[in-house]
Amino acid sequence: MKPFSMMLSMLAVGILSSTAMAEDTSLNHISLPNVSPANSDLANRGAYVARAADCVACHGENYTGGSPIATPMGNIYSTNITPSKRYGIGNYTKDDLKNVLRKGRSPDGMLYPAMPYPSYSGMTDADIDALFAYLQTVPAVEEAPEYETKLPFPFNFRILMVGWNAINIPSSEKREGLTKVQQRGEYLVNNLEHCGTCHTPRNSTMGFDKQNYLSGAPLGNWHAPNITPDKSSGIGSWSEQDIVTYLRTGELDQRAYAGGPMGEAVAHSTRYLADEDLGAIASYLKAVPAIQTDDKISEVDVSRLPKPINESITRDLIAQKDNLARAKASVAGGSNSPEALYLAACGSCHGINGYGQPDARYAPIVGLSSLRRDKPDALVNIIVHGIDGATNTSPKMPGFSEELNAEQIAGIANYVRVNFGGLKDSKVNAADVDRIMNTKPAQPFLIKYAGILAGLGIIVGLLLLGLLVRWLFRRKRHTY
Repeated sequence: MKPFSMMLSMLAVGILSSTAMAEDTSLNHISLPNVSPANSDLANRGAYVARAADCVACHGENYTGGSPIATPMGNIYSTNITPSKRYGIGNYTKDDLKNVLRKGRSPDGMLYPAMPYPSYSGMTDADIDALFAYLQTVPAVEEAPEYETKLPFPFNFRILMVGWNAINIPSSEKREGLTKVQQRGEYLVNNLEHCGTCHTPRNSTMGFDKQNYLSGAPLGNWHAPNITPDKSSGIGSWSEQDIVTYLRTGELDQRAYAGGPMGEAVAHSTRYLADEDLGAIASYLKAVPAIQTDDKISEVDVSRLPKPINESITRDLIAQKDNLARAKASVAGGSNSPEALYLAACGSCHGINGYGQPDARYAPIVGLSSLRRDKPDALVNIIVHGIDGATNTSPKMPGFSEELNAEQIAGIANYVRVNFGGLKDSKVNAADVDRIMNTKPAQPFLIKYAGILAGLGIIVGLLLLGLLVRWLFRRKRHTY
């Protein structure tokens, strides 16, 4: 009975997911939550701005905050932005909100740039006015987030953000020679959607490395890829329609699947955008300077990719179960072979040939660019750490660091890169896996030694103050 009940649960998830996806075909974008005829046109336009600015990703669907944003200095927790006067922003004026979005300065003090005000600094007055009107209509939640930001010395002194802001705001610069459509795309990419927050490497102060804008950057155990139009390491092979499709659905057949933070961005933000705005983003991304990185992507060789067993098996759970059992029984090389490991750990969700279960939201992995990258780091991190589902109905992929050793993880990585990525060969080994698992995010010098430097600064300041007092004292003695 247990397997049957599990299949019923999966079927229910599939039905719910199919219903949700059916909404995508209505109008030119999904109907926005929290838009009501009872609200003003300005507030309803603000609901769209909130989605375009991806406020939900950090503050939650009810805007109560509490989500951790990992940084090299420690976790920074998002705040309650409902109209609660005690715990939220119910006492904010419109100018207060403008200062928060453009300067990172609230009535209570400076914000940390985990709140992407370096990008929001370019928001228009009209959009901020609409967002302010919308946030007044959100139900007030009278509770503080469970966790509070507590960074170590010297980062707990928020006054330091004044100097940081002077160096790093604005986070991007407007380009010349763009069409009207591309200008709209630039505003969406650089400001509202703040794409550079994830996709741009950081400099020594943890601000944007503007020379490598949108060329990809590490995000803890994740990696935001290069989204410049470079053909070897970016998205130069994608058409504008490909970009629109990916941002609308989170999928690009046999090329890309939005998981992790990008899955959240699609689920909470880009799928809600109007077609003309997605088109503007696509047009702009094709116009930014192409930057080639060393993490190149092999071109997909369709002839080497597996074919679906039949047209219906990805939606036939019983047929999948039977097919997987037959595959496990006939696998060669023993239970520790790469194929056997894949079937045991991954096959029940992604299928024996990698086409997943679309209705149940288990991702197809055939042809994905993450399998075809020169560097296996992103793939290994996914196998090791797993991925959270982008929505409440999306299944979570578990990590296998406790169940599999480095050699077994390397075997699975090689198996999927060759069999589902179409590569001729793959040579990931246990040493590669150990390196990827044990590599900690790099900390810029100023961040890594900030405590020591701040301590030395205090000592030097006290010494200088002492010398100044001594000089003044001696000068006073000589005047008498």
